[in-house]
Amino acid sequence: MDQLTYHDGGFHEGNPMVMGPLDQSFWFATMVFDGARAFDGVMPDIERHCGRCLNSARVMGMEPAETVEDLVGLAADMARRFPRDRHLYIRPTYWSGESDSLWAVADLTRFLMVLEVAPMEKPTGFSACLSGLRRPAPDMAPTLAKAACLYPNSGAAVREARRRGFDNGVMLDHEGHVAEFATANLFFTKDGQVHTPAANGTFLAGITRKRAIWLLRDAGYDVVERAVAYDEVAAADEIFSTGNYSKVLPVTRIDGRELQPGPVYRRARELYFDFARDEGFRL
Repeated sequence: MDQLTYHDGGFHEGNPMVMGPLDQSFWFATMVFDGARAFDGVMPDIERHCGRCLNSARVMGMEPAETVEDLVGLAADMARRFPRDRHLYIRPTYWSGESDSLWAVADLTRFLMVLEVAPMEKPTGFSACLSGLRRPAPDMAPTLAKAACLYPNSGAAVREARRRGFDNGVMLDHEGHVAEFATANLFFTKDGQVHTPAANGTFLAGITRKRAIWLLRDAGYDVVERAVAYDEVAAADEIFSTGNYSKVLPVTRIDGRELQPGPVYRRARELYFDFARDEGFRL
């Protein structure tokens, strides 16, 4: 079994059909989701991921019937149905059911959770370049939700980067400051100090990002959240990403400049996985 979905009180393998063409979210793209991980018998920060999913649904006008505890319990139950050595991606999802309303309808809120086998990416590093696409401001899009309608922007940025021979793109915000990578949050170091773009509502300030900041500060690093210019990233001593799907990964090329995974990146990755295995929700 590679996928398992919970929907309407039952479990389904594969890719069950759960949304109809008349569902409001199918028509007007109001669906929200979150992503969490299960590996090595733990689900790190699962409570925060489930809480964010519920908040995203409410931002979009839906009203979930479930609680954080409901979602965590369901994720744990589903994860235990897979072999313990599998790396899993956990995705609770909400959408709005059949309606011709332009906005999501609270009492038509629908829910599912899917777990799928998704091996963790090896930390060999990735390349990045400056993207021509930008993240929208909070008054331009529902940026306070992890909403599906925001992800074509990410996909277009990755596609653009791949066409230019890179793995990912560094995206700016509407004011021209660095926001994040197309698929993850961005950190860099200069002269021993760690920097990351300040959360300003234009990008998803991730749960793994926040965890990495806490862990690095507790370990004695000076982590500065501020407005960042792209030239600073391009000239950095180290660059690395944080995100739920791949956790902590190094950048090995920025534009035409080669980089090596550095000591701060290695420490951040070590700290994260130590935290996950010691303090993550145990299955």
